[in-house]
Amino acid sequence: MKRRAIIFSAPSGSGKTTIIKRLFYQFDIFAFSISATSRQPREGERDGEDYYFLSPKEFQQRVERGDFLEWEEVYADLYYGTLKSEIDRICSEGKVVVFDVDVNGGRNIKRFFGDDALAMFIMPPSKEVLEQRLRGRGTDSEESITKRLARAEQELAQAPQFDVTVVNDNLDRAVEEAKEAINKFLQTNA
Repeated sequence: MKRRAIIFSAPSGSGKTTIIKRLFYQFDIFAFSISATSRQPREGERDGEDYYFLSPKEFQQRVERGDFLEWEEVYADLYYGTLKSEIDRICSEGKVVVFDVDVNGGRNIKRFFGDDALAMFIMPPSKEVLEQRLRGRGTDSEESITKRLARAEQELAQAPQFDVTVVNDNLDRAVEEAKEAINKFLQTNA
């Protein structure tokens, strides 16, 4: 069975998760890869549904066992990663794996899947809008927002390394552009 993947990457606050949620209604062959993280759950998040929440120690133990396709320590003791078992689970169901990952994770997953993955970069319309979105969420501390904005500078520079860049200045248009790119990819990689 062929392994295929759609990778969505962007700086935090670019709207990639919102775009993915809209696209899930249009593609019944999608299955979401649930990432693992060592951060604390936000209000309403559930383990095994939104993320696999692991302690930093558990995360490191699983890294040592080779359980991750890719992982990264984003900040001190704050890890994110993709479990190999997630890919196996989804592919065994005959589905296309969908990833919502940071930019480095997206590049690493693309290397693993090669031409069997479409790597899509979701670009915010501007740095100012990105900051407004992060502040508007009301879920992050000022320190966290400052760190995310500094990291966004580096991530935005990596957009050319992705197969497709979609500017999210109008949500409906961004969803349509992403949908067109996905349809083209799925037709050529059936």
